[in-house]
Amino acid sequence: MSTVHETASLLLDPAELRSYLRALAVLDATIGDDPRLCHYAFDATWGPGEEAALMENGSGDDFSVLFTPDGVLIRDFDHEWEMSPYGTDDEQVWPGVIDDAPAALRPLLDEPAFCDEGADAPRITACLWRETGDTAWRTGSGIGFPPGSEDPDGSGFLFRLLADRSPEAVRTHFEDYYERPVPLGAVRHVLAGHPLTPAVAAALNPAALSGDALLRRVAAHPEVAAYLACDGEFDLARTDPIESIALPNGVPVEPVAGCNAGGTHYLCGPEVPGGPRPVLYTDSEGQASPTAESLAEALTLTITITLPSWHDALAGFRPPALNSDYLDDHPDHPVVRDRLLAALGLPPATDQEVLDRLLAAAARTIHDGFLPYVPDEEDSPFEPMLGLPAD
Repeated sequence: MSTVHETASLLLDPAELRSYLRALAVLDATIGDDPRLCHYAFDATWGPGEEAALMENGSGDDFSVLFTPDGVLIRDFDHEWEMSPYGTDDEQVWPGVIDDAPAALRPLLDEPAFCDEGADAPRITACLWRETGDTAWRTGSGIGFPPGSEDPDGSGFLFRLLADRSPEAVRTHFEDYYERPVPLGAVRHVLAGHPLTPAVAAALNPAALSGDALLRRVAAHPEVAAYLACDGEFDLARTDPIESIALPNGVPVEPVAGCNAGGTHYLCGPEVPGGPRPVLYTDSEGQASPTAESLAEALTLTITITLPSWHDALAGFRPPALNSDYLDDHPDHPVVRDRLLAALGLPPATDQEVLDRLLAAAARTIHDGFLPYVPDEEDSPFEPMLGLPAD
C-alpha cells in the first residue's frame, strides 16, 4: 500500500523541494504552448512571505506545496478517492489526515483556493508538513486508511514526481502529456538548476519563444502584464500609434505595444512560423530605432533594463549608470526581473548581454532600412536614436 507516510520518507528537504518544483514549472511552461494547459506552476507572490508550487491535472485533481516562514505545508486532493471529503458521508476531511497539523501552518488549510464554494471542508485527501527547524516531514499519526486500495489517499498518484524525481521520470511525464519527444539532456539541464538558455528552450519546444507563445504567457500572468504596461513601458493594450509609418526597405510593420510617452513598438516583417520578427521603436519626438531581433529579445530588454535606461544606452550611457535611478527606487528589481523572465520562459541575461543585443539591433537602423517615415509626407524621415558613446 502506498500512502502519505511513504511519500514523507521520499521527499526532499524544503529548499531542494522548492528548487525542484520551480524547475518542473519552468519545464512545463517551456514545453507547453499554452499556459492554460500546464500542470505545474510556481507562484512566488502567493502571500506575504509565502510561495506556492501548484499542480492541477485538468481532471479535478490537484496538489499544492506552500512555503512560508513558519514551514512548508503540502496537501493533495483526488476527487475520486474514497478518502476525498466528497467520498465520505459527512463530506469532511478524512479522520486523522489534518488532526496533527501544527497551529502555525493550520490556517493554510482554510485558504479559499482550497475550499469549494458551499462546502464545509477543504479539498484534502492527504497532507504533509515540515515546520521551520524540523528535520523530517510529518503526517497525521492516527489515519485509518480504508482497506482494499493500493493508493487510498491518492498520494502515490498525485505525488509521483515528488517521489521519483529522476530526469527519466520527468521526461516520461511531459512526453506522455504533450505527446511529443522531449530531449533528456534539456530536462537534466533544467532540473540541475542551470539557467534556461535559448538553446535549451528551443530544444524543449522550438516554438517556445515565438511571438504568439510569449503573448499567451503574458496574458496568463497578470503580474507580467502589469509590469510591462507600467514600469516596462511596453503596454500590449496600446496598439494605436499616433501616426502611420512605413519602412524604406518595404518590410511591413505591425504595432504590438505602446508606452505612456506616446512611443510605439512594432513587429517588423510578415508572420512566419518559427521565424523571428525584429522589433522597432518610434518615439513621439520623431526618433526611431530597432531594439531587438525578436519579441523574446524585446521583452528581455524591457524587463532587464527599464525605461528610460535603454534610451540612455542608445544615447551613449553604459553600466553602471544604466538602471541606477530605477534600482534606487526599486531595490527588489533583480528578484522581480528573474521572476518575470521565468514566468515567460525567457532565459536570464546580464545587463551587458542585453545591452550588446540592443546596440547590435540599433546599428541596423540605416544600413538595413529600419529608419521609418510617414507615408505621403515630404521630408518626414525619423531620426536614428543611436548616438555616439558618452565620454
